[in-house]
Amino acid sequence: MFTIITRKELAVKSELTFGMPTRNSSLLRSPRGQDTTTAVDSLFDGPTVAVARRLVGAILSRRVPQGLPGAGTWLRGRIVETEAYLPIVDPSCHGYRGPTPRSVTLFGRPGHAYVYLIYGMYYCFNVTTEPPGIGAAVLIRAVEPQSGADIMRRLRGCEVPPAAVASGPGNLCRAFAIDLGCDGADLRAGDLRIEPGIEPAPAALAVTPRIGLSTARTWPLRFFDPASPSVSPFRRRAPDGRSLKASVGAADNPR
Repeated sequence: MFTIITRKELAVKSELTFGMPTRNSSLLRSPRGQDTTTAVDSLFDGPTVAVARRLVGAILSRRVPQGLPGAGTWLRGRIVETEAYLPIVDPSCHGYRGPTPRSVTLFGRPGHAYVYLIYGMYYCFNVTTEPPGIGAAVLIRAVEPQSGADIMRRLRGCEVPPAAVASGPGNLCRAFAIDLGCDGADLRAGDLRIEPGIEPAPAALAVTPRIGLSTARTWPLRFFDPASPSVSPFRRRAPDGRSLKASVGAADNPR
């Protein structure tokens, strides 16, 4: 008995097995088969794992909304930690069971903000990936401030070292004034955007399982710059009690 899968499903399976599909993959091209990549789009182009790696070193910029401390000021920082949430096969991805009122943004164009609330008090900021209709995203876990750290501290309402002000998903959203009003924002332009980094990309990325999950928790889909002081802290223990060590290597950072 044969199982029929679509071309897109085959490309996703290839991503999980080999890490990167070819440029002819349906995940990397427009429906008409023409490459529509631009300089900014290139950050969000390709399979989710590749985007999660590529975003480490990119610049997150946010103009503070009116009514908040530092209104009108641009805050900027270098993304230093991400997690990939894969399409179709990943039970930890909000798009795993299809669109819901909460997750509908996941299924739009890549390069948009997907923001949701957890524990009734913390926001998480994600970047959508994959072509429209396929739900996947990259969680931005930590940012190393480059400008506006004092305002970030005021937005958080506490005194912390600059390196820690946007470390961790909830802290990041408070420091950059990101909330549900940002859900669906196009990250190519506007008051919340991600742009290519100016500094050289990290020579190597560290790779570990994602943090705080109850399913697919051993999948190595967390990527971070091991040289950054802003990487979010976590319990360095695997579920079975063993020490959890990051795997570091230049091959983990294709760009």
